[in-house]
Amino acid sequence: MLGSPIRRALISVSDKTGLLELGKKLVSKDIEILSTGGSAKALRDAGIAVKEVEEVTGSPEIMDGRVKTLHPMIHGGLLSRQGNENDERQMAEQGIKPIDLLIVNLYPFEETIALETNFDTCVENIDIGGPALIRAASKNFQRVTVIVEIEDYPILIREIDDNSGETSIEFRKAMAAKAYRRTSSYDAAISAWFAERMEEN
Repeated sequence: MLGSPIRRALISVSDKTGLLELGKKLVSKDIEILSTGGSAKALRDAGIAVKEVEEVTGSPEIMDGRVKTLHPMIHGGLLSRQGNENDERQMAEQGIKPIDLLIVNLYPFEETIALETNFDTCVENIDIGGPALIRAASKNFQRVTVIVEIEDYPILIREIDDNSGETSIEFRKAMAAKAYRRTSSYDAAISAWFAERMEEN
């Protein structure tokens, strides 16, 4: 079973490997790209059309980037259910547009704690918005495709190419399962790190 053609993607990545190639491919498929901070700058500097998330939310990034995507215009776009009259009515009332594709990789917390002993630096590398986005998109796998690993970029492109701009339900389910595994392992690493710090005290 296919979904609807992907028209709008949100990209927010810490590791920008493969980002420009992916961005060019998405734009070539007439997919609008929303992005944040460094991801948006990298895409724009490469001549790839991108809309900053704050243009959509009407709210600038605040608190040194701690708050940027935690907004109804973003999460409503990810969580809205296709064909649900109540969701569609509220989207129309609030001016919320669907987001069909989420591409996120998280702040490098595991790498940071392996190299960095400064407590505050480690804390600042705990991603908040990323896991929230991933969980929202994964919950709505019936409509939304979520990608959390760079290795899946080529598979995503093949899916879009093979399905006239859509992705299969099997692919969306597989990517949602992978996404939940990623947030689970990420939270486990944070929990273990906090437990170790408590023992030190």
